[in-house]
Amino acid sequence: MHVAVLASGSGTNLQALLDHCRTGAAAQVTLVVSNTTSARALERAHAAGVATHVLMDHRDGRELTETLAAHRTDLVVLAGYLKLVPPATVDAYAGRMINLHPALLPAFGGKGMYGSNVHRAVLDSGATITGVSIHLVTHEYDRGPVIAQWPVPVAADDTPDALAARIRHVEHALLPAVVLAAARAGRVVRLVPKGNVFTLTADAEAIPELLLPTALPAQSPR
Repeated sequence: MHVAVLASGSGTNLQALLDHCRTGAAAQVTLVVSNTTSARALERAHAAGVATHVLMDHRDGRELTETLAAHRTDLVVLAGYLKLVPPATVDAYAGRMINLHPALLPAFGGKGMYGSNVHRAVLDSGATITGVSIHLVTHEYDRGPVIAQWPVPVAADDTPDALAARIRHVEHALLPAVVLAAARAGRVVRLVPKGNVFTLTADAEAIPELLLPTALPAQSPR
């Protein structure tokens, strides 16, 4: 499966995909698209030998759709992409475009809710649990059907940066799991947590269970 990643920033989730989707894997990252030349995600793509494209106008659905099609894209992954995808592209890749969000949707989603904005809102709310969601992309921010979620506890002394670091560790495990499951199934599938593993709502015999660690490593994200 050919995977295109849209990213606006540092690209740590792109790196997680690159690390998991190496030669021989069911999915391969074949294109990285950004709305800005300053995105470090582009450097990560260049280092991995992956094609890149910087959009002239992120609102131009024709440019984005034609770029994706030119690279025979099967699945589009928004990983820290901070712009609304044009309607024409959403329609062209309906059911084949997913977004990563650093909270348990539908809570703490919508326009302007990204990165540290999300984590500050979680802490300000007094919530004791947050997490990571992956959902299908629709015409509205963070409103598409959720296909995978994983909870992350909120500590009493958390700061936005500390919470972001714990969230990021889960993102780096969950996003590759979803992409590889889609590649093995030939379509986006919903992952359902059972204890410390994910099982699938369909094709469970054909696709192995996807493990996530019970305790995430206390290392700094790359």
